[in-house]
Amino acid sequence: MDELSCWLALARAPATNRVKTELLRRFSGVEALISHAAEIASVPGMPAALAGYLRRLDRRRFAKDRAWLESSGCLVIHQGHAAYPPMLAAIDDAPIVVFVLGDPDHLSAPQVAVVGSRNPSPAGVEHAAVFSRALARLGFAVTSGLAVGIDAASHAAAMDAGGATIAVAGNGLDQVYPAANARLAKRIETQGAMVSEFPPGVPPRGTNFPRRNRLISGLSLGVLVVEAALHSGSLITARLAAEQGREVFAVPGSIDNPMSQGCHRLINEGAKLVESVADIVDELGVMLATSAAYSEPAHGQSKAAENAVEVSTGDEKTILSALGHDPATVDQLVERTGLTAENVSSILLTLEIDGYVLSAPGGMYGRAKGIESNEGNRTRRSYVSGRELSRG
Repeated sequence: MDELSCWLALARAPATNRVKTELLRRFSGVEALISHAAEIASVPGMPAALAGYLRRLDRRRFAKDRAWLESSGCLVIHQGHAAYPPMLAAIDDAPIVVFVLGDPDHLSAPQVAVVGSRNPSPAGVEHAAVFSRALARLGFAVTSGLAVGIDAASHAAAMDAGGATIAVAGNGLDQVYPAANARLAKRIETQGAMVSEFPPGVPPRGTNFPRRNRLISGLSLGVLVVEAALHSGSLITARLAAEQGREVFAVPGSIDNPMSQGCHRLINEGAKLVESVADIVDELGVMLATSAAYSEPAHGQSKAAENAVEVSTGDEKTILSALGHDPATVDQLVERTGLTAENVSSILLTLEIDGYVLSAPGGMYGRAKGIESNEGNRTRRSYVSGRELSRG
């Protein structure tokens, strides 16, 4: 078999990624491994399921996989390839391969996961959208799981803001789950990437989703939980993020909202309580400085300033300019800008939500750290050094 078929064979093997990685190390590559499959099957202590699989490799199955890959344009990125996302490679039990529909460059860009309930409140949907738009405008890709509710709202808001989004599936990419998000999935392919460790034809089994969740957190610098019940997949993602050394953020909510209970538990257990995107950027500062996905900013600029996008209206620019370097009250800004108090208050709220402005005691407002009044356009970089991906 050729190299791509060998990777497809290994992807379907009934063994953990740790076992597969050890086999690759022993046999110095996937082609040598598969060519010695019969010998490996006879090794004492080899798990019975894996031994049986290696003795009876179904070459017709791999031919079907290749046919779908060719027709869909799906990419197969394997461990050790230059395009394999470095954040994912660093986690325990990293997948041997990932299947990608869309632009693989986004997988190595800085990401923040936004996850939450499939049955959110209207406020939860709005919070997910607000944070995702702000993160996208600051140059982060927004990563989530394509579920209805918070996930879908996060994906859509990031794209609406002109940013990228990554959807990690719990099934093969030849199908979309849930089917209600099929149109959203197609949009993500053109403005981000659909990702899965599951080969074509694998259905969305319940046991797949905890595995899916470790990829959501593994790809990301941090995970933001917007709304979650006490027993939910979002809390699994948060736990996995903590185990992987990622930051965990949670949005507080009403004590009467059962969908806030999971977030409150996370906060009690040490998650960062967030009220604006600035809270996330501040907490990620150390990781941004050390992450391999980032290069040093020029002229000592902060990452927030380097990646900031131009604010959308002239009045917003006017307010930022009027703020100067010291906090100011609404009345002072009215005097400086000539805008009405109502307009100033409304614009300040928008800028605060988007992370450009921070409120202070005494009704004062100031620019967020690293945000300059002459907002620069966000610069997109390609972090993928090679495009010679295995294609069907």
